[in-house]
Amino acid sequence: MIETRPKKTHERALLIGLEKHGVSKWDLQDSLEELAELANSAGAEVVDTITQKLEKPTAPYYIGKGKAESLKPALHDRQVTSVIFDDELSPAQGRNLENLLSRKVLDRTQLILDIFAQRARSREGRLQIELAQLQYLLPRLTRMWHHLSRQTGGIGTRGPGETQLEVDRRRVQERIARLERELESVRKTRAVQRQGRKRHQWPVAAVVGYTNAGKSTLLNLLTGADVVAENKLFATLDPTTRSFVLPNKQRVLLTDTVGFLRKLPHTLIESFKATLEEVSEADLLIHVVDLSHSRVDDQIEAVESVIKELNAFGKQTVIVFNKIDNLANRDLIDTYLRRFPGSVAISARTGENVNKLVQTLQDTLSAWRLRSHFKIPASESALIAEIHRVGHVLELKYEENDTVIVAHVPPELGQKLAKFATT
Repeated sequence: MIETRPKKTHERALLIGLEKHGVSKWDLQDSLEELAELANSAGAEVVDTITQKLEKPTAPYYIGKGKAESLKPALHDRQVTSVIFDDELSPAQGRNLENLLSRKVLDRTQLILDIFAQRARSREGRLQIELAQLQYLLPRLTRMWHHLSRQTGGIGTRGPGETQLEVDRRRVQERIARLERELESVRKTRAVQRQGRKRHQWPVAAVVGYTNAGKSTLLNLLTGADVVAENKLFATLDPTTRSFVLPNKQRVLLTDTVGFLRKLPHTLIESFKATLEEVSEADLLIHVVDLSHSRVDDQIEAVESVIKELNAFGKQTVIVFNKIDNLANRDLIDTYLRRFPGSVAISARTGENVNKLVQTLQDTLSAWRLRSHFKIPASESALIAEIHRVGHVLELKYEENDTVIVAHVPPELGQKLAKFATT
């Protein structure tokens, strides 16, 4: 007897974007293309993409009830199982759309969270994903219990659904509090590990960049690490730190970080702070950019925006233009190298120009071998904070009206601090 296996069911997704006031048609198109990549990464087949032009989203249905009603025949004919919106939906919008369309309704945030849940491997990664999912879920519990509870309130409306809703809300809040305590423990462990690195006085370089820019491929090439590197969004989530010795025998620690994204949900940044602290605590940022991407400037801007949100702005940064092997027009390389002095263009996949990157890292990090001594008036608190943010503090001592600091600092900051330098 031949055993028959059930057919594997696939998600069939319809993507919806809103052309709002102030958003160009091209920006929307690019955002929807990225949403399609995200959907594919999550395992869905995109059957179509639909846009609606409105001044602003409507409160009940986001795209308007008429437009939503008009989608129903296509959903049936094309066997759509999921409708995915390019922006975050409010709890009411999600509930109303699911009732109207009789399909699973997701937004960009839910889609990203689902991908992260699939890819997280370490205990820390799973904790962070669960926290982000619960923080997203909490205000939407009513949507999940609307079939039991009555929303009008007052006499005759207090039933089992409402009771269960409160029980679930309390359980979610308790779980969130527990996860936050566990992640605080993770942060403390990471802080201890960072102190150990500082005792060795090894500079730490965080590899940052837009998702799928080639960060993991570069880390594997430089250090021989075995980090998963695939041509899809968010292939790796869990941070990896590896040691790398430069030609001048200086050791540097390279840390791979989770990829950034436009419209990266704020809850995700909050939940991943234990991981993303590696960026704010690094001595040097290696910003990997996919030069072959059609929206390279937007991706650079998106990464810089997240770096600012992590309070890591102003750090010494080496921009690495990657994937030059995919370029049809090689003149683009010189254009971007001129625009960003000190940057390097490479192919992490083929190894082209990686020797130039290594030399650039060596030249950039040579300043970290110098111990600089500063005596700074207590009134210069902003300058002291900048040393902590972009430098590597080795010793700190407070005198009556001054702060005495021994630190490694990048050249730009060293020039700013020259008048406070002591021997």
